[in-house]
Amino acid sequence: MKGNIMADATVYFEDIAVGDSIAFGPLTVSREETIAFAAEFDAQPFHLSDEAAAATHFGTLSASGWHTTALFMKMFVTEMQRDPGRQAASLGAMGVDELRWLRPVRPGDTLRGTSEVIAKKASQSRPEMGIVHSKVTILNQDDDAVLTMIPIALWRTRPV
Repeated sequence: MKGNIMADATVYFEDIAVGDSIAFGPLTVSREETIAFAAEFDAQPFHLSDEAAAATHFGTLSASGWHTTALFMKMFVTEMQRDPGRQAASLGAMGVDELRWLRPVRPGDTLRGTSEVIAKKASQSRPEMGIVHSKVTILNQDDDAVLTMIPIALWRTRPV
């Protein structure tokens, strides 16, 4: 993370500044995982076969948007776990605003992303935590944005 975040030190809510960012990835999407995810969680024909996709606006097999969102989480958590200080104060999330799937993700695409802090506020009801809004952008190998969203994360405040 750029900004005032130090590696290997616990990163509390107070240490996070608007404008701080983190890059994560890359991750290459396989045909097998695209079909397996769709078969279990989003079994629409255009996520399962080239033939079915050819009859739609997708044209070829494309990953479920939910799969793309799960791939974001995989890349992001992998990056967070590289720095135990960031992981130590993370308390999960309250939800996601403005989730957008901008372009199809196809087998063979290589994804990477960034997350930039866009707002933060102390919790009024839970003083032991703060709320951080970030803008996430996932790009493919051509630097085309394929997903954007605003996760709302909870962070532990510095102990008194």
